Amino acid sequence: QVQLVESGGGLVQAGGSLRLSCAASGRSFNTYVMAWFRQAPGKEREFVARIMWSGGSAYYADSVRGRFTISRDNAKNTAYLQMNSLKPEDTGVYYCSSGRTATHISRAYDFWGQGTQVTVSS
Repeated sequence: QVQLVESGGGLVQAGGSLRLSCAASGRSFNTYVMAWFRQAPGKEREFVARIMWSGGSAYYADSVRGRFTISRDNAKNTAYLQMNSLKPEDTGVYYCSSGRTATHISRAYDFWGQGTQVTVSS
């Protein structure tokens, strides 16, 4: 089992920044892929970004590439999502997830955090 706890959400004006954190614990989580998804009201959950705990390239959704940065600190067992130049359309609940397959498909991920709300005002 892998346990994930997100933090760092909040209310920010358009153009502002937030940094989300995802603290991970449990067995063998460092062999997993870590990913961020988000879900806006009335919409399906969508992929935002992913990274391997062991290293390697990060991957981003087209809608956030160039504005968001995913990273991880292995010593702290924590993954981050730095979000800059935020837009109202970035509003939603952001979820940290972990799985064994590097993919943008949410059902491939086995473990999920509780989510953290991000609201961007215009």
